[in-house]
Formats: sequence, structure tokens, C-alpha cells
Amino acid sequence: MEVLQSQDAERILEAALLCAPHPMPVREMRALFDDTVSADTVRGMLARIQDQWQGKGVMLCEVASGWRFQTRADVQVHLDRLHPEKPPKYSRATMETLAIIAYKQPVTRGDIEDIRGVTVSSNIVKQLEDRGWVEVIGHRDAPGRPALFATTRQFLDDLGLASLSQLPTLEGLPVGQALLPGLEDESPADAALGTDAANEADAQNATDVPHAPDSAPHAP
Repeated sequence: MEVLQSQDAERILEAALLCAPHPMPVREMRALFDDTVSADTVRGMLARIQDQWQGKGVMLCEVASGWRFQTRADVQVHLDRLHPEKPPKYSRATMETLAIIAYKQPVTRGDIEDIRGVTVSSNIVKQLEDRGWVEVIGHRDAPGRPALFATTRQFLDDLGLASLSQLPTLEGLPVGQALLPGLEDESPADAALGTDAANEADAQNATDVPHAPDSAPHAP
């Protein structure tokens, strides 16, 4: 392969990132140059591209699955007006279950039920699995070998995070306004609700799914 100048290589990398339909891992970026550049060299180019996009409406950032361009939050508010679709809503029980898995993983359904104080519906777990946010990563060495649930890379990608260490620090229960709106006001009485009453409360307290930052427009 022809040896490229640094500036040309950065232009190629920038174009690939702008057109990519998904976050690009470093190994995929290296394939752009037939693996003739090292991972460290690629990361150096990424840092320079990040600097070049400072102050723009989109930014280059790292998420769990790789690197991507995405719109900045202050700009996204205006872009949403072009597509005024409301994000899907999830019940309070679903969002609490997701929060427990995120902050206490790996956990079993029994662990979740111990924390919430009510039975966890199979539909809730399936909903989170279908969304691509949680998955079974193994089984606990205990009677019945219950499944162990953990969050996925997709969960982090949708929140714009590179790792679980970037989740907001929360005190007390593993829920908070920064990540899961409307869950901080849980009272001790909520946990004492029976399963049927809790489900009724869930329907009245549906919460918007966290809005994932949109990627920059892709080239045709």
C-alpha cells in the first residue's frame, strides 16, 4: 500500500467515521490502511481530529463499541424539531430493573427482586433483552443455576458512554435523576406495594427511555 502523509491519513479516517453506520473500533480503523499503522498511531489521529472539531455542532467521541461522530446536546434540541417523534416510554419497574442491573451487575432475578421488594415480571426482562440493553452472561453456582444478567455494549453506546465507570455516581438506591429521570423520589412505601399494585403504579409512572446522542449525518 502506498505510504500516506499524516494529513491524508487523517482525512481518510475522518471520512470513514463520518460515513460509518455504527461506532468504529480501532482495529476496523487500522483496516483502512491495510494494518500498516499501529493502534497508537490511530489513537493519535483520533485525538487530532477531536481537536479539529472542537466548537462544532458535532463531536468525535469514544463509546463502548468504538468511536463515532455525534451531535452535541445543545444542538440536538434543535435537530429534534425536524423529527418530533417522542422516545418510547418504559415503566418505572422496567427502569428500576435496568438501573439495578447496571449498578449491581451481574445479578439474578432474585437479586433484583430482593432490592425492589416485588416480583420481577418476565416481560420486563425480555423487554430489556429485546432492546439490546441486557443479556445473560452466565449462571450462578446455586440451586437452579439462576441466570446472571449484565448490561451490554449497546446499553453504553445508547447512553454515549465508553465504560461502566462513566455511569453517574449514585448514593443510596442505584437510581438517579441524571440517568433515570423520575426515580429518585421513590418512598419506602413504594417498595411495600404488592405486585399488582406496583404494576398499576408502573403504568402511571412511565418514563422516557434515555435519549441516545444522534450520530452525524452520513454521506450518501
